[in-house]
Amino acid sequence: MSKLNIDQKTIKGLFADKKTDFLIPDYQRPYAWGETECQTLWDDIFTFAIPEDDATKFRQDEEYFLGPIVTFKNGSGKQEIIDGQQRLTTLMLLLRAFYERSGMMQDKGTKSMRKMIEQCVWKTNEFDEPNKDALKIDSEVATDDDKEEFLDILKDGVAPNNFKSRYAENYRFFQKKIDDFLANYPTFFPYLPIRVLGNCILLPIEAENQDTALRIFSTLNDRGKPLSDADIFKAEFYKYYSKNGKKEDFIERWRELECLSSLTFNSSKDSPLDELFTLYMYFLRAKQGNTNTTTEALRKFYEKDTYKALKNETTLDELEILIKFWYDVKNQDLNRFSDKVLQLLFVLNYAPNGMWYYFVSVYFMHNKQSDGSLEENAFLKFLERTIGFIWAYALTNPGVNALRTPIYREMVNLINDKEVTFSDFKFERDNLENIIKSYRFLNQRQITRSMITWWAYQHNQQVLLPLESKFDIEHIYARNRVKNEPLKDGWNAELLGNKSLLEQRINIRASDYRFTDKVKYYKGLQGGKGERKQTCISELLAMANEKNDFTEDDILNRNEAIIKGFIAYLDQNGLLK
Repeated sequence: MSKLNIDQKTIKGLFADKKTDFLIPDYQRPYAWGETECQTLWDDIFTFAIPEDDATKFRQDEEYFLGPIVTFKNGSGKQEIIDGQQRLTTLMLLLRAFYERSGMMQDKGTKSMRKMIEQCVWKTNEFDEPNKDALKIDSEVATDDDKEEFLDILKDGVAPNNFKSRYAENYRFFQKKIDDFLANYPTFFPYLPIRVLGNCILLPIEAENQDTALRIFSTLNDRGKPLSDADIFKAEFYKYYSKNGKKEDFIERWRELECLSSLTFNSSKDSPLDELFTLYMYFLRAKQGNTNTTTEALRKFYEKDTYKALKNETTLDELEILIKFWYDVKNQDLNRFSDKVLQLLFVLNYAPNGMWYYFVSVYFMHNKQSDGSLEENAFLKFLERTIGFIWAYALTNPGVNALRTPIYREMVNLINDKEVTFSDFKFERDNLENIIKSYRFLNQRQITRSMITWWAYQHNQQVLLPLESKFDIEHIYARNRVKNEPLKDGWNAELLGNKSLLEQRINIRASDYRFTDKVKYYKGLQGGKGERKQTCISELLAMANEKNDFTEDDILNRNEAIIKGFIAYLDQNGLLK
């Protein structure tokens, strides 16, 4: 079990310790606090230290908790900050602003306060005299061009007008707050910084190593955004490129990776860059011939052999190529892909699970030509077969991880220049047809949306739909109609034959349940406020133009057509036994 040193300390107790030597490491994100966070901090500590606007009402035993600080001691003896970067940085700026503003004051309380701040901001000798060239905090953040401004402000106590960073803005904010405080409460001035130093509490947690510190941070932190694996990888890249004299080039390229990843991946929890590294990991796994269905955690995979994969210029080159591919997919770039390819990629976007992203990434990375393009016919064949297999496998082998076995095996086959055939996992026609016919395609099941998306593109006139469009599952024979005009079999209303994609913007009212009413919405002849647009789902438009009604027989006939069409699709792609 890893050892932890946990000891509640005042700001002075933590910062003034002669052993204190903080480092904001290269893999951290740039300083992000702005005026809102600084205002909140100021209001909190002011209310605490000067209760009811009266310093005399403060109780000496009162304490105000500012939160945990998670660090570990690195090989150079510095305390690398894993959690608390924003608080520590801001507190340093606040203390420096108090110190600078009190420079001309000679009263005993102010002199004592300045002595304390000196011990917190600068390293001191055995007589507690500060060396103002040796700060107690340093920053090596790779993608923070403004870190020098932070260090200069701490050293010199000024933020000139040409300083435009958040550090400078926040420092000037605190200077103004202190000036206002002095103007309104001149006799209370020393009390505020003294109470911040002596009664505001931090909980420093010093872990044994980086891994432990990161785990603690992930457990404790429910406010900020935890360090991603990509932040750690950035540090390894940064060291490698700095060593080879390409630091500036790396920083610029990394920023572009961050930008493209954020524009490409909809990641709610992890860093978008983590998603890119995950896609690339599957390519590396396939190159290693790894078909193990137990997938390692992202950082565990890359940290092998002291991050060997990241100490190779080819890696960054390939990450750039990979993200540009997915960026163009996300933007449905017709200069790069044909309309047919983009249609298939749209269908895959509605797959019952996300395994297809990894599979397509491996295909692209292995088969890309020198200009990043793919041979059109081969790619189309791969996409068609992938859609058919994933859809059918989700029906016959329902399970979150079931798809790993066949997909991982085919990833390795791809790397070995073998055609993707899923030869060991083909489907028995009658069995699959029976499964589909008996399957309950409820709206909450992802395979339902997957099937009707696939079916939409089996209509010859279907145009490419924008990926950013939002679609609902439309019941052509409305649920409300079933209440008034019951079907012979009520379950038929939930068959695939009664379901279609329909744009969310076409909000059909529950009262408009008759097919003749729905037709007006499909055609864009009726709707809410603003411009009325017809649906882009060509099958619905065809129904609207060709049919006067949509009956239970129509549901059954369409359902049969979808099932037979899907079986035929699998047969065309060589996926049936």
